[in-house]
Order: sequence, then C-alpha cells, then structure tokens
Amino acid sequence: MKKYSFFQKWSGISPYIWAVMSILPFYFIFQSSSTPEIITGLILTIIFFISLRFAFISKKWPVYLWTSILIGISLTMSILFAFIYFSFYIAYYNGNIKNRVAFLTLYIIHLVATTFSINYNLVIKDEVFLSQLPFAIIIWISVILLPFNIYNRKKQEKLEEQLEDANKRIAELVKYKERQRIARDLHDTLGQKLSMIGLKSDLARKLIYKDPEKARNELKDVQQTARTALNEVRQMVSQMRGIRIKDEIIRVKEILKAAGIEFEYVQDLKDVSLFYENMISMLIKEAINNVVKHSHATHCKIKILQHDDEISVIIKDDGIGSIPTKDVGDGHGLQGMRERLEFVNGTLEILMEDGITLIIKIPNVRKQVEVEGLL
Repeated sequence: MKKYSFFQKWSGISPYIWAVMSILPFYFIFQSSSTPEIITGLILTIIFFISLRFAFISKKWPVYLWTSILIGISLTMSILFAFIYFSFYIAYYNGNIKNRVAFLTLYIIHLVATTFSINYNLVIKDEVFLSQLPFAIIIWISVILLPFNIYNRKKQEKLEEQLEDANKRIAELVKYKERQRIARDLHDTLGQKLSMIGLKSDLARKLIYKDPEKARNELKDVQQTARTALNEVRQMVSQMRGIRIKDEIIRVKEILKAAGIEFEYVQDLKDVSLFYENMISMLIKEAINNVVKHSHATHCKIKILQHDDEISVIIKDDGIGSIPTKDVGDGHGLQGMRERLEFVNGTLEILMEDGITLIIKIPNVRKQVEVEGLL
C-alpha cells in the first residue's frame, strides 16, 4: 500500500513557513483592546486569503481587481494593527503575474503602498511597529526583490519549456529528414539494380531457348548485380550505425590505393561528438567517391582543422577540375553533401584551380556551449 504524508517530500519547510505566516495576523489582531477592531481585523484577514486565492486563478483585468483588494487590506492592516506581513504574500503573488505590463504596474503600486505604510508607522511612532522594525525592513526588501526573482524564474522556466519543445520538434524533423535520406539512398541503391535484374531476367527467359549462351551471360549479370546490391545494402546499414573518422580514413586509404591515387592526410581534431564524427565521415565518403569516379587525379589531400567557432574539412585533388552535372542535380554527390550540411548550418565551397578543392565548414557547437556555460 502507498504511504502518504501530510506534506509532499519536495515541499521542504515552505508549508510550515506559510502556516506560521498565516497564523501571525491573528496574534497582532488580538493585541488590540477594541472589540470592533478585532472583528474588523478578522474579517479583513479572511477576505485577504479568499482574495489571494481568487487572484492566483484569475486572468486579464480581474488580476488588477484582486491585487488592488489585497493591497488595500494590507495597507489597512498596517495602519490599524502595525501588521505589514501581508506585503510578503502580495510580493510573492506579483512575481507570478505573467503579463509584463500588469506585473510592473502592480509591482510599483504595491511598493509605494508598502513604503507609505512603513513610513506612516514610523511617523506615529507605533510601539508595536518599532519593536519589529528589523523585520519590517526585511519585508520591505522582499517587496523590492522577491517579485523580480520569481518573475525571472518563471520566465526562465517558460523559456526552458519552449526550448525543450523546440528540441523535440528538431529531433522529429531530423528523424523525418533521415527517413527521407534513407528512402532516397535505398531508391538510388536498390531501385536501379532491381530494375536491371528484372529486365535481364526477362531477357534471359526469352533467350533461354533461342540463344542459351546469351541467356547464361545475362544470368551471370543478374547474379553480379544482386551481389553488388547486397554489398551496398550492407554498407548502408553499417553507415547508419555511425562511423568514426579514423575508420573512414582507413577505408579512404584503401579505396585511393586501389585507384592508384596518392593520399595525404592532416588532422587537428580534439573532442568531437559522435554525431559530428559521423557527419564528417559521410561527407568525406561522398567526396572521395567523386574523386575516384570523376577526377582522374593522381594525388588527394584531406585536411581536418578544428577552430574555436568551426570545424574545417578541406578535400583537394589534382584531377581534371570539373564538376559532374549528375552530382549537382539528382541528389547524389555534392547535392547530398549540401543536404547533410543543412542539418548543422554548415557550408560547402568549391574551388576549381589545379583540380578541385572542397572546403566544408561546420559550426563548432561544442565550443559555443562551453563558452555559454562559462558566462
């Protein structure tokens, strides 16, 4: 069975403080020797707590009404019984007002009223008030500082909620974009090859009696195409698991060596998230694929540099210095790289001089977060 306590565990001592503050006005009221004043004080106290409750659940113009009633009762209690502690309740409530104009207006009115009540009791030299003067000063300071403290905290909580919602939306958008990318990659990888398998299978079926030798050749092509498609699917699955830069560089060395291209690698990269490593690895992969397929280069250099505000990836080859039109228009190669960089507000610059140089710049978010934390 669940066990319940009188106060929730997270409440701490705050319920006890508010309970004592709620009993305190009755102590001051019964100090008076006049029965009408005692009755008036009791009625005002009851009306104050009822009004405070309605103030917390009210919106728009009723906020001004209930706060005015609270300030009026607080001012009356301070004049009749030298009781100024209702100002602390009002200060706490003012900090919870969401509308900035209403907050500033009621904050100023309440501060003026509290200052007036304190000065009034000082002028008439009320003995009860003078005996609690240090507490009165604390209340006055609370009236000045507490509303802004609570207001800013509430505003920060609201901003944090909005940020959390924005992060969730971004996460959903990233998932949606990633699904689109996977769908595009699957279509580009398997669509063409499956169509080729289908066409060659139909052709082999037609040739199996007319020309068995050609039919066997077509079936060999089908077999080779199927194996190629299977290898590409396996490669895509391994990419989705996340690729480290060092692992991708090993693969790049093997590919360039097999293509007869000399490879040079310079790296100055320290602490980078797995997401950024995977992003950079995929960009390098697509760039090197273009180098091998289209550049006819003999030398390729990759340089990765990490600065305070960005990460630079420079990929240069000494090839023919032209950009294949296919890569620009159909979602492959350079266009795919630009789409990936859009996720992180990165940029891609292409220089065509003594070959092709790709300059990729990615904002160094990790450094920016650290600087914000220090501030």
